Amino acid sequence: MQATRFVLEQHEIPTHWYNVVADIPNPPLPPLGPDGKPVGPEQMLAIFPGPILEQEMSGERWIPIPDEVREIYRLWRPSPLMRAVRLEQALGTPARIYYKNEGVSPAGSHKPNTAVPQAYYNKQVGIKRLTTETGAGQWGSSMAFAGQMFGLEVRVYMVKVSYQQKPFRRSMMQTWGAEVLASPTDRTQAGRGILAAHPDSDGSLGIAISEAVEEAAGRPDTNYCLGSVLNHVLLHQTIIGLEARKQFEKAGDWPDVIFGPCGGGSSFGGIALPFLADKAAGKTPNLRLVAVEPTSCPTLTRGAYAYDYGDATGYTPIMKMYTLGHDFMPPGIHAGGLRYHGDSPLVSQLVHEGLMEAVAVPQVATFEAGVLFARAEGIVPAPESCHAIRAAIDEALRCKATGEPKTILFNLTGHGHFDMASYDRFFSGKLEDFDYPAEAIQESLRHLPKVD
Repeated sequence: MQATRFVLEQHEIPTHWYNVVADIPNPPLPPLGPDGKPVGPEQMLAIFPGPILEQEMSGERWIPIPDEVREIYRLWRPSPLMRAVRLEQALGTPARIYYKNEGVSPAGSHKPNTAVPQAYYNKQVGIKRLTTETGAGQWGSSMAFAGQMFGLEVRVYMVKVSYQQKPFRRSMMQTWGAEVLASPTDRTQAGRGILAAHPDSDGSLGIAISEAVEEAAGRPDTNYCLGSVLNHVLLHQTIIGLEARKQFEKAGDWPDVIFGPCGGGSSFGGIALPFLADKAAGKTPNLRLVAVEPTSCPTLTRGAYAYDYGDATGYTPIMKMYTLGHDFMPPGIHAGGLRYHGDSPLVSQLVHEGLMEAVAVPQVATFEAGVLFARAEGIVPAPESCHAIRAAIDEALRCKATGEPKTILFNLTGHGHFDMASYDRFFSGKLEDFDYPAEAIQESLRHLPKVD
């Protein structure tokens, strides 16, 4: 019988995270302050703990994972690598399709991989409260879980459209003791400003970030946690790809192409970056690393590679990344975790330099792919994960046409058990595709900060 599940023992959980900065050709460009000068760690200590800032700026290849973090990781890690044989048969493709199942975590997604260490490092420096934002609710759920593990209070600013679409994610956060607010709120200056200009605003990740950062900066007992974009977040997520490498060795196979959904870049970076060193060293020169985003929020595929704020109101440093403009207002698509105007500076740089690729896929086609995957493999995927599944299926169908027996890997970033209202809308024909108008993108890009 053909093996379909490749697992590791708990003692094989990686002991170090991988820092790709040590191996990329060009050093990352620094974040800048309003004066156009690089932001130093002392300016970020108001919202981040020192150990996190050290990781953010580190050039070391390997960063040790604390024993306390690995102990909590044991609740769900190592996550399985699965070969999707039934999906291969349904497609009639010669390709071999694998997926890394990150939906087995307590929060149902990859997000606790970084939420747990972020809570740990904040606890170590005496912080009592954490603020954060969330789109679809997977990050907020993960931060609520991690806060509970270390006895920290957590307040989550949840994008309003997702707050309304995903009530059970809210309940999950509250079960773990977090307070959840629909953003924009009237609790912060940033929120009040947005509501004054747009009383019916659906919110955005950029707005929610502004609110969470503003609160953290104003309280000495409170720090801010970010679920994607920054270097330390991608660092923590590399545990996905590090495990996958070991599992492929057990499978006696190796990927030719890797797909991951991409909003801020953490899950895609998590699975792709540990494979990048081989590609950069010339060992796997033909390996393709492909970020998959929605056509309604096409940051990497239609955005500008420029310095921009990470939030909507300019509280964060200015980062060099692909962006649609910090005041870009994405439509209320059901993959709420992919509704972000920017992207990870690291992922953006690697796409810009040709070491990674990006594609955009429409909403309806992603749900079609998710349903096909669920009927073949039995797992109902999160809408975000459906983007990677769509791209993987399209690649497998190209292999069917050409006869190429490629090995395809995608990151199943989470299950869709709290997203069934989205599937309901798909089955009733109420979901629509949305290609963001070029003129609207250009208008938003006109407001980028001026940086020499």
